Amino acid sequence: MTATLIWILVALVAIGLYLSWTAGRLDRLHARIDATRAGLDAQLLRRASVAQELATSGVLDPAASIVLYEAAHAARQAEEEQREVAESELSQALRAVFAEPAQVEAVREAPGGEAAAHELTEAVRRVPMARRFHNDAVGAARRLRQHRKVRWFRLAGHAPFPMAFEMDDEPPAALVDRAA
Repeated sequence: MTATLIWILVALVAIGLYLSWTAGRLDRLHARIDATRAGLDAQLLRRASVAQELATSGVLDPAASIVLYEAAHAARQAEEEQREVAESELSQALRAVFAEPAQVEAVREAPGGEAAAHELTEAVRRVPMARRFHNDAVGAARRLRQHRKVRWFRLAGHAPFPMAFEMDDEPPAALVDRAA
C-alpha cells in the first residue's frame, strides 16, 4: 500500500513538473512575441519615418512626394486594427514611387540623397525580416497552445491568443537591386 502511494506521489510530482515546465515555455514564447513585436514596430516606424523624411526633402517630384508622404503618415498614425492595411499601402506606395531605377538614381544624385537612399534601402530590407521573426514566434506559441494539455490545464492563463502580422512587405525592386 505504501509503495503504491509513493509511486502515485512520484507520478503526480512528475506530471506537475512537466506542466510547470510547459507553462514556463509558453510564458517564454509570449515574452518572445512581445520582444519581436517591439522589434517589428520599431522597423515599421523607421521605414515610415525615412519615407516621410524623403517625401518632404524636395528630392522627389511633387506627385511622388505627396503619395509617399500620405502613405507614410497614414502608417505612422494608424490604429492597431488598421495597422496591417496602412503598412501594406506604404509598401505599395514605395514600390510605385521607386518602380524605376531612374528614380532611385535621381534620389542618389541629390545632395544627401545617397545617405537617404541607403537608409531607405536598409529600412525596407529589415521589415520583412522583423515580420518573419514575429510570425515565427507567433506560430510556435500557437502550436504549443493547441496541445490538449495546455487547453485542459489552462496553462496559457489569460494571455490573448497570439496573432500574426500579415502585410505586403515586398520592397521596391529598384532599391533592392541597386543595393545588392
